[in-house]
Amino acid sequence: MDNVNSTWGSRFIISAIAQGGIITFLSLSMVGIQMIFAKDVNMIQFLSLSFEGPAKWFFIGLMLYLIITVAIAVTAVFYNHLEVNMRKKITGKTNLLVWIHLIGMNIGGLGTTLSMIFAGLIGSGAMDLLNTGQIGKANLAVMDSFIPPIATFIGILAIGVLCGGLAYAVSYLKKSPVLD
Repeated sequence: MDNVNSTWGSRFIISAIAQGGIITFLSLSMVGIQMIFAKDVNMIQFLSLSFEGPAKWFFIGLMLYLIITVAIAVTAVFYNHLEVNMRKKITGKTNLLVWIHLIGMNIGGLGTTLSMIFAGLIGSGAMDLLNTGQIGKANLAVMDSFIPPIATFIGILAIGVLCGGLAYAVSYLKKSPVLD
């Protein structure tokens, strides 16, 4: 049996590792900010106490970021199964669909979740901590300005996932190669 590699599985794994690095950096940044301002305010406690307001966007964005990172890694497993276990080749137009999948999941997922995280920080007044050293007042009006970019990024994510689903189905249903 020859050595078969999963090109797309590897690309999605690398992408998941990069997304994991970004969320780790964001988490460490938040811990660092909390350590700097620990005497004045507990930002995480403030955000958790104001969950019914704009801060919920922060938490939902953070949780969705973790989910999209895991989803990218799981997608790598699917492509690995397709390319290695089933020995299906992804070529031609299907290859383009998988590129759209990879880019759409990463750009759409990252854009959606980061927009939500920053909307929650800005709308709750927590972002003022960096400028003034104090948490500002909640600003519900600013939240409306985040809706169009979030919707756009969700659209990019959806297009990527739909293209990936189509590419996977087409490749999965291809006639299997003759095995040695």
